[in-house]
Amino acid sequence: MRDLDQMIDEALDAEERQLMRDIGGDPGFFSQALGIFGGPGGWVNALLMVVQTALFFAGAWAAWNFFEAADPLAALRWGIPAAVLLLMALIIKLSIWPTMQANRVIRELKRIELQIARAGRK
Repeated sequence: MRDLDQMIDEALDAEERQLMRDIGGDPGFFSQALGIFGGPGGWVNALLMVVQTALFFAGAWAAWNFFEAADPLAALRWGIPAAVLLLMALIIKLSIWPTMQANRVIRELKRIELQIARAGRK
């Protein structure tokens, strides 16, 4: 992958190289994670994170009661809701990851569009 990046860098002229350096590389994980809350669909992701956090804390509370239960029936009454709530929280969190991947793909496509537009002007 680095060889391909180096070949692309060598094919660009000095002005384009400087422009690509100004744009920078991929943002870090936390920048990408916070980036899902922007744009027109950001409120949906924010709502999903609030619900996911509430489910996680409810699942953790039920798990705590599960481990504190003295008899098997009480443990069963706390264990099943704990498992379901924690799995629901995990599923919601994993549903947000494709949004981060889509944002990365869109960012790369915009870089390609920029290169095509610059090549078309020459």
